[in-house]
Order: sequence, then structure tokens, then C-alpha cells
Amino acid sequence: MFNSLSDRLTATFKNLRGKGRLTEADVDATVREIRRALLDADVAVPVVREFTGRVRERALGAEVSAALNPSQQIVKIVNEELVEILGGETRRIRLAKNGPTIIMLAGLQGAGKTTLAGKLSKWLKSQGHSPMLVACDLQRPNAVTQLQVVGERAKVPVFAPHPGATSTELDQPAGDPVAVARAGVEEARQKLHDVVIVDTAGRLGVDADMMEQARQIRRAIVPNEVLFVIDAMIGQDAVNTAMAFDEGVNFTGIVLSKLDGDARGGAALSVASVTGKPVMFASTGEGLDDFELFHPDRMASRILDMGDILTLIEQAEKAWDKDEAARMAKKFADQEDFTLEDFLAQMQQIRNMGSMKKMLMMMPGAQNIRQQLEQFDEREIDRVEAIVRSMTPHERLAPKIINGSRRARIARGSGVHVSEVNGLLERFAQAQKMMKKMAQGGMPGMPGMPGLPGAGGGARKNARNAPKKKAKSGNPAKAAQERKEAEARRANAAKALPTGAAFGQQSGDFDPSQLNLPKGFDKFLGK
Repeated sequence: MFNSLSDRLTATFKNLRGKGRLTEADVDATVREIRRALLDADVAVPVVREFTGRVRERALGAEVSAALNPSQQIVKIVNEELVEILGGETRRIRLAKNGPTIIMLAGLQGAGKTTLAGKLSKWLKSQGHSPMLVACDLQRPNAVTQLQVVGERAKVPVFAPHPGATSTELDQPAGDPVAVARAGVEEARQKLHDVVIVDTAGRLGVDADMMEQARQIRRAIVPNEVLFVIDAMIGQDAVNTAMAFDEGVNFTGIVLSKLDGDARGGAALSVASVTGKPVMFASTGEGLDDFELFHPDRMASRILDMGDILTLIEQAEKAWDKDEAARMAKKFADQEDFTLEDFLAQMQQIRNMGSMKKMLMMMPGAQNIRQQLEQFDEREIDRVEAIVRSMTPHERLAPKIINGSRRARIARGSGVHVSEVNGLLERFAQAQKMMKKMAQGGMPGMPGMPGLPGAGGGARKNARNAPKKKAKSGNPAKAAQERKEAEARRANAAKALPTGAAFGQQSGDFDPSQLNLPKGFDKFLGK
């Protein structure tokens, strides 16, 4: 959604790097580029004007002039102002103290209210609540049926006493939306549901009759929250639409739908600032799980290409199997081999977290490799899983037995070429070696680092610099003479040692036999 804006802002900040001091001209040029980036992203002009004004005022103040790194201070200022535009802090649902919490959804036609009702209900259910959906959209054809299907997928009950319009919008609705809303709240109260989500009909900002119906529903059920669902791809018109709905139903929070689209994202930066109402949730895909609480600080970090590690960690904690993690930790501590069975289990854990592409885009600096990430094929994980599942249990535990004929059989069973099987086994062998080194307390990659004592490169260098030993002579008499000379050198070296040891023991009292050393080891001690 914010790719274009992120690219423009990142390129702008690159021009500031390496400057120990920023002049007023530098600040003006930076603010001008930020203004262009925001306008290109369809952010409302009043919001852009207010935002750039605050950034310029702070950038010319003492906090930048006194900073050790002025360019980083500018990025910090822009980040803080973005957080402020997006709502300042995370806003959660205000739950009712007594009776069910009533949430009313309102928005334009086609904004995705009905689907979002299912997403919100499933999210609330995962939070430990018992939600119920109420079908008050009796205007749009098959809207009630759609809500029932969504509710079934979310495993949430739906209150729908009337089918609504079934063919065209010109049909007279089969019931009164206000009466359905009132009856739905009463039904939830009797069946002890603690949250009621009321799905209302989509309307236009200029549709006075439909807006009046929404006001009547609000007066009848007195909701704790009125969520305005807005399409994040709507562009500049988002502000006018939001103002009309705020005046009509006085919503308390905003939900951004279709945030995974390829539009420029100006709606998200405009609506909260103009209306003064917080963005509470964001819909990021078509699935019922593609729904998240909106964090202004995390969204600002994504826009500035600083990543969103906290959301990534939360997704991992939610999807990760703790028993499987404990099993792998024990196996790692016991220095057992990492097998393809373990690899398959770990891959299943990663799949449970959702789209790999979305997770990678949350990493800091992801915009620099966005083109590669966009070309990433999610089906590659399916192909890898198919290859591993085409192996026998014994082959997964002992990959070394997989010879040429076995590889050909695995390739046929998984529908891939033998080269892909070979590539997977090679990558797995490297991962297995890395896991073994980590389990033994070593750092992966250390043996190949030149110049470090004990490392591969350093050992070779020390070997080159060490004095070369003389080769043993083939003459028996000469060899005996060399042995005598070596013993004499060892004896002279022993005499040259100080009589006191580091721990106070005298060298004359030292007896190697007391140490229970292996046979023949005493010759290395000069005895």
C-alpha cells in the first residue's frame, strides 16, 4: 500500500546522509520532497500542509542543530509526526461494563463491511469473547446470506430473522433494519453473548434517507462503538466521505479495509487527522485472519522502511507451537542431529504464521529488496514440503542413504526435477552442519574467518609462520644423534624454568604420576 511513499521518503533521507550540519536550504529541500511524496500518495492537501509545517519548524529548531547526527534526527521527527497523523497511540475497543458490548459498522457501499464483520468477530473470539453478528443490511441483494456464510466460516452465530433483498435493490426489504437491530441486541443479551456486531447497509455520503436510517439504528441500540469502514484505496475522496459519515452517525473509530491493495495509501494518512477519530483496525487481505489491530507507531515504521518487528514477533507467538519449540530446544541441547522430520515440522510452524512475503516485508530495509520479494513464489514452500513428504520415514531420518535412484523416485513422487531434490538436500546438509556447530557452542561461519586464532584462515596463517620441523633422517646413527640433541634441549629448557610455580607449588615437588595421565604423556612434560 505505502510502497511508493516509502520509496520517495527513503530516497529523500539518503540525500541527508553524511552531512554533519544541515543548513536551512537543506531542510527546505527535504521538506519540499516530503510534500511531493505525500501529495503523490493522495494525502489530503490540508494534512500535507500541516504535516510539513510541523516538520520544518522542528527541523530548524534546537533538537536538530544540537544533534550529533542531524539526518537521523530529521528521520526521527518525520517518524513522530507520522505517528501523530495516524492517531498517536493504539486505540482498543471500549467494552461495556454491563451487558453486551454493541459495535455498529457503517460505511460506503462496497467498502467491505460484511466481510469485515466476520473478521472482527473471529478476532474477538480469539481474544476470549463470545460475539454474535446481526444482519441489518436488508437493502443489498443477498447481503444477509453473505453474512451468514462469513459467520459460519468464523464459527460465530448470526441473527438474521429476515432474508432482505434477494434479487435487486429495487425490491422492498423484507423487514425493518431498526427493529432487527433492536431484536438482535436483545437476543444476544438472552443468550449471554458479550459482544454484538451490527452490520448495516452501505450508503452514500449524500444519501439523506439511508443516513437517517443509520441514525435511527444508532439511537435504537446505543452502541458502545461505531466503526466507520473505509476503503484504503479510495484516495482524495476519503476526507469528504469521512466528514459526511462523522456528521451523520458520529463514528468513534475507523477501520481501513483493503490495506493490502496497490493504491498509494493517502486515505490512511488523511482520515484520522481530519476527523480526529483514531484508526482502530486494518484489514490486510481476503482471508478472515488477515485482520489486525492498528498501531500508529508500527505503521509509521513500515512507511519509513524501518520494519515492524513487534507485529512479526506477535504473529510468531500466536502461531508457534510451544510443545514443538520445547522439543526442538531439548534436541538442540542434547546435540542430536537435525533431521528432515524436524525440518518439515519447522516449515509447518512457519506456514502457520501466514504469508512469507508479508512477513519478510516487515523486516527493516525490506524496501531495498522489494522487487525480489514481489517475485517470491509462495508455492515454493509447497514444493519443498512435497519433496520431503515423498521421502520414506527412514530417508528423512538419515538423508545420507538417498542415492541416485532414490532421488529419482522422490522427484517423480513430488512432481519436480531431480536437480531440485539435489538442491534441497545440499541446503539441508549445510543447515545440519550449522545446527551441529551451534549445539557444540561454536559460531556458524567462524572456521572460515581469516585472521582469527583457531579459525580456518588463522590456523593456516599460523602454520605458515611457524618454524618448520626437520624431517627425520633415514640414517639410524644420525637419527639417534638427533634424538639425543632433542632430549638435551628439553633438559636445558627445564633448568631455565623458574623454581616457583604460578600457584605456589615448587617444581621439585611436582610428580606427573600424581595426575593420572595417559601412558606416555609424561614425555611432553620433560620428564
